[in-house]
Amino acid sequence: MAQITTTSSGAGDTPQVRFAHSPAQERYEAFVLDAHGNDELVGYLDYLSEVDQVVITHTVIFDRYTHHGFGAALVRHVLDDIARTGRPVVPVCTFVRGFVHDNPAYAPMMASA
Repeated sequence: MAQITTTSSGAGDTPQVRFAHSPAQERYEAFVLDAHGNDELVGYLDYLSEVDQVVITHTVIFDRYTHHGFGAALVRHVLDDIARTGRPVVPVCTFVRGFVHDNPAYAPMMASA
């Protein structure tokens, strides 16, 4: 499984987040360090990679991590990563559509289904 991992500095009370990308699984994952210094999965984003576009199908942030900005951080990371490919994004996932609505700088890379 190929993984590209980057780390984002936490802002305020949000801990540092590590993102992993598994192209074979068509999934991005977000992790934080738990109290013991181990990676703990916060959530994930699933997509379908097509020749001319990327379809984002589903975003999940586990209950104990909701309302802390992890979902937005994950979506921002994914959209920034996809932007480097130049392919448009079809946001089937309602969370991603809401993120783009709140962050209109990403709107130009959106395509309709």
